[in-house]
Amino acid sequence: MSFNLFICGVGGQGLVLLTSVIGNACVKSGINAITGEMYGLSQRSGTVFVHMRIGADAYSPLIDYGDADVLLSLEAIEALRYIEYLRKGGVVIMNSRIMHPPVETSKLIADKSARYVSLEAILAKMGAWTSKIATVDALGLARESGNVNTENTVFLGCLSALNAFPIEPDLLKESIAETVPQKTVAQNLKAFELGRQAAYGSLCTKVSCRGQ
Repeated sequence: MSFNLFICGVGGQGLVLLTSVIGNACVKSGINAITGEMYGLSQRSGTVFVHMRIGADAYSPLIDYGDADVLLSLEAIEALRYIEYLRKGGVVIMNSRIMHPPVETSKLIADKSARYVSLEAILAKMGAWTSKIATVDALGLARESGNVNTENTVFLGCLSALNAFPIEPDLLKESIAETVPQKTVAQNLKAFELGRQAAYGSLCTKVSCRGQ
Protein backbone atom coordinates (compact mmCIF):
# COMPACT_ATOMS: atom_id res chain seq x y z
CA MET A 1 0.00 0.00 0.00
CA SER A 2 1.18 3.50 -0.79
CA PHE A 3 0.79 6.61 1.32
CA ASN A 4 -0.64 9.33 -0.91
CA LEU A 5 0.20 12.90 0.04
CA PHE A 6 -1.13 15.91 -1.86
CA ILE A 7 0.71 19.14 -1.02
CA CYS A 8 -0.54 22.52 -2.17
CA GLY A 9 0.06 26.20 -1.56
CA VAL A 10 1.06 29.47 -3.20
CA GLY A 11 4.22 30.10 -5.17
CA GLY A 12 7.12 31.05 -2.92
CA GLN A 13 6.03 29.05 0.14
CA GLY A 14 8.71 26.40 -0.28
CA LEU A 15 6.83 23.39 -1.61
CA VAL A 16 9.83 22.33 -3.69
CA LEU A 17 12.08 22.33 -0.62
CA LEU A 18 9.46 20.49 1.43
CA THR A 19 9.24 17.79 -1.24
CA SER A 20 13.03 17.49 -1.38
CA VAL A 21 13.26 16.99 2.39
CA ILE A 22 10.65 14.23 2.34
CA GLY A 23 12.22 12.58 -0.71
CA ASN A 24 15.67 12.59 0.87
CA ALA A 25 14.25 11.06 4.06
CA CYS A 26 12.61 8.33 1.97
CA VAL A 27 16.00 7.47 0.45
CA LYS A 28 17.51 7.27 3.93
CA SER A 29 14.77 4.90 5.09
CA GLY A 30 14.82 2.75 1.94
CA ILE A 31 11.22 3.60 1.07
CA ASN A 32 10.18 4.14 -2.55
CA ALA A 33 8.82 7.61 -3.32
CA ILE A 34 7.67 9.26 -6.52
CA THR A 35 6.41 12.78 -7.15
CA GLY A 36 4.61 14.80 -9.78
CA GLU A 37 4.83 18.58 -9.46
CA MET A 38 3.32 21.73 -10.92
CA TYR A 39 5.49 24.73 -10.11
CA GLY A 40 4.02 27.30 -12.50
CA LEU A 41 2.80 30.82 -11.75
CA SER A 42 4.94 31.12 -8.62
CA GLN A 43 5.95 34.67 -9.52
CA ARG A 44 2.29 35.67 -9.73
CA SER A 45 1.18 34.26 -6.37
CA GLY A 46 -0.22 31.38 -8.38
CA THR A 47 -1.28 27.95 -7.24
CA VAL A 48 1.42 25.34 -6.74
CA PHE A 49 0.88 21.67 -5.94
CA VAL A 50 2.74 18.38 -5.59
CA HIS A 51 1.53 14.79 -5.89
CA MET A 52 3.65 12.52 -3.69
CA ARG A 53 3.25 8.78 -3.38
CA ILE A 54 5.31 6.81 -0.87
CA GLY A 55 5.49 3.02 -0.71
CA ALA A 56 6.49 -0.14 -2.55
CA ASP A 57 3.49 -0.04 -4.90
CA ALA A 58 3.84 3.64 -5.82
CA TYR A 59 4.51 3.46 -9.56
CA SER A 60 2.57 6.36 -11.05
CA PRO A 61 3.36 9.84 -9.65
CA LEU A 62 -0.18 11.14 -9.95
CA ILE A 63 -2.85 10.75 -7.29
CA ASP A 64 -6.37 10.12 -8.57
CA TYR A 65 -9.28 12.22 -7.38
CA GLY A 66 -10.39 10.90 -4.00
CA ASP A 67 -7.21 8.90 -3.34
CA ALA A 68 -5.01 11.19 -1.21
CA ASP A 69 -4.62 10.08 2.40
CA VAL A 70 -3.50 13.54 3.49
CA LEU A 71 -4.02 16.97 2.00
CA LEU A 72 -1.25 19.25 3.28
CA SER A 73 -2.03 22.86 2.44
CA LEU A 74 0.29 25.77 3.16
CA GLU A 75 -2.53 28.22 2.35
CA ALA A 76 -6.21 27.96 3.27
CA ILE A 77 -7.86 28.78 -0.07
CA GLU A 78 -5.67 26.22 -1.82
CA ALA A 79 -6.92 23.53 0.58
CA LEU A 80 -10.45 24.12 -0.65
CA ARG A 81 -9.33 24.31 -4.28
CA TYR A 82 -7.87 20.79 -4.14
CA ILE A 83 -10.13 19.04 -1.63
CA GLU A 84 -11.40 16.74 -4.39
CA TYR A 85 -8.07 14.89 -4.36
CA LEU A 86 -8.59 13.81 -0.74
CA ARG A 87 -10.37 10.56 -0.02
CA LYS A 88 -13.59 10.93 1.92
CA GLY A 89 -12.75 11.03 5.59
CA GLY A 90 -9.07 11.71 4.86
CA VAL A 91 -6.85 14.09 6.82
CA VAL A 92 -6.40 17.80 6.11
CA ILE A 93 -3.53 19.74 7.66
CA MET A 94 -3.92 23.34 6.57
CA ASN A 95 -2.60 26.78 7.29
CA SER A 96 -4.90 29.26 9.00
CA ARG A 97 -3.26 31.87 6.78
CA ILE A 98 -5.18 33.18 3.75
CA MET A 99 -3.29 34.82 0.88
CA HIS A 100 -6.03 36.37 -1.20
CA PRO A 101 -5.31 36.19 -4.96
CA PRO A 102 -5.26 39.46 -6.96
CA VAL A 103 -8.40 38.45 -8.89
CA GLU A 104 -10.36 38.40 -5.64
CA THR A 105 -9.21 41.93 -4.83
CA SER A 106 -10.32 43.14 -8.25
CA LYS A 107 -13.84 41.83 -7.58
CA LEU A 108 -14.00 43.76 -4.33
CA ILE A 109 -13.03 46.96 -6.15
CA ALA A 110 -15.85 46.42 -8.63
CA ASP A 111 -18.41 45.42 -5.99
CA LYS A 112 -18.15 47.29 -2.69
CA SER A 113 -20.62 44.92 -1.02
CA ALA A 114 -18.40 41.89 -1.70
CA ARG A 115 -16.25 40.36 1.04
CA TYR A 116 -13.05 38.36 1.11
CA VAL A 117 -13.49 34.64 1.68
CA SER A 118 -13.01 33.79 5.35
CA LEU A 119 -11.33 30.88 7.07
CA GLU A 120 -14.66 29.99 8.67
CA ALA A 121 -16.34 29.75 5.26
CA ILE A 122 -13.54 27.55 3.93
CA LEU A 123 -13.75 25.20 6.91
CA ALA A 124 -17.53 24.98 6.62
CA LYS A 125 -17.29 23.82 3.00
CA MET A 126 -14.48 21.38 3.67
CA GLY A 127 -16.34 19.92 6.63
CA ALA A 128 -18.78 18.30 4.22
CA TRP A 129 -15.88 16.21 2.89
CA THR A 130 -14.06 15.25 6.09
CA SER A 131 -14.15 15.95 9.81
CA LYS A 132 -10.40 15.34 10.20
CA ILE A 133 -9.24 18.89 9.64
CA ALA A 134 -6.47 20.56 11.63
CA THR A 135 -5.63 24.23 11.15
CA VAL A 136 -2.16 25.46 12.00
CA ASP A 137 -0.94 28.99 12.62
CA ALA A 138 2.18 28.18 10.66
CA LEU A 139 3.27 31.78 10.23
CA GLY A 140 3.08 32.36 13.97
CA LEU A 141 5.11 29.23 14.67
CA ALA A 142 7.63 30.17 11.97
CA ARG A 143 8.10 33.54 13.63
CA GLU A 144 8.63 31.74 16.93
CA SER A 145 11.37 29.67 15.31
CA GLY A 146 13.20 32.85 14.39
CA ASN A 147 12.65 32.58 10.63
CA VAL A 148 9.34 33.49 8.95
CA ASN A 149 10.33 31.39 5.93
CA THR A 150 10.00 28.11 7.83
CA GLU A 151 6.22 27.66 7.45
CA ASN A 152 6.89 24.65 5.22
CA THR A 153 9.02 23.00 7.92
CA VAL A 154 6.30 23.65 10.51
CA PHE A 155 3.98 21.53 8.36
CA LEU A 156 6.58 18.82 8.04
CA GLY A 157 6.64 18.64 11.83
CA CYS A 158 2.85 18.30 11.91
CA LEU A 159 2.96 15.55 9.30
CA SER A 160 5.64 13.65 11.21
CA ALA A 161 3.28 13.16 14.15
CA LEU A 162 0.90 10.99 12.11
CA ASN A 163 1.11 7.24 12.68
CA ALA A 164 0.20 6.69 9.05
CA PHE A 165 3.12 8.75 7.76
CA PRO A 166 5.78 6.11 6.94
CA ILE A 167 8.93 8.12 7.74
CA GLU A 168 10.43 8.38 11.21
CA PRO A 169 10.79 11.91 12.64
CA ASP A 170 14.54 11.51 13.26
CA LEU A 171 15.14 10.78 9.58
CA LEU A 172 13.15 13.86 8.62
CA LYS A 173 15.28 15.98 10.94
CA GLU A 174 18.45 14.53 9.38
CA SER A 175 17.09 15.37 5.96
CA ILE A 176 16.22 18.93 7.03
CA ALA A 177 19.79 19.47 8.24
CA GLU A 178 21.15 18.25 4.89
CA THR A 179 18.69 20.07 2.62
CA VAL A 180 18.01 23.58 3.95
CA PRO A 181 20.63 26.36 3.77
CA GLN A 182 23.23 25.73 6.44
CA LYS A 183 22.68 29.03 8.22
CA THR A 184 18.98 28.19 8.73
CA VAL A 185 19.34 24.62 10.03
CA ALA A 186 18.74 25.47 13.70
CA GLN A 187 15.69 27.60 12.87
CA ASN A 188 14.21 24.92 10.63
CA LEU A 189 14.71 22.22 13.24
CA LYS A 190 12.99 24.42 15.82
CA ALA A 191 10.12 25.03 13.37
CA PHE A 192 9.85 21.25 12.88
CA GLU A 193 9.53 20.66 16.63
CA LEU A 194 7.04 23.51 17.03
CA GLY A 195 4.90 22.02 14.26
CA ARG A 196 5.13 18.56 15.77
CA GLN A 197 4.03 19.81 19.18
CA ALA A 198 1.20 21.82 17.63
CA ALA A 199 -0.07 18.62 16.01
CA TYR A 200 -0.53 16.97 19.41
CA GLY A 201 -2.86 19.78 20.43
CA SER A 202 -5.06 19.67 17.33
CA LEU A 203 -4.48 17.01 14.68
CA CYS A 204 -3.83 14.20 17.16
CA THR A 205 -7.18 14.71 18.86
CA LYS A 206 -8.78 13.48 15.60
CA VAL A 207 -6.37 10.89 14.18
CA SER A 208 -3.87 8.31 15.46
CA CYS A 209 -0.43 9.77 16.16
CA ARG A 210 3.01 8.62 17.24
CA GLY A 211 3.93 9.01 20.86
CA GLN A 212 5.52 12.30 21.87
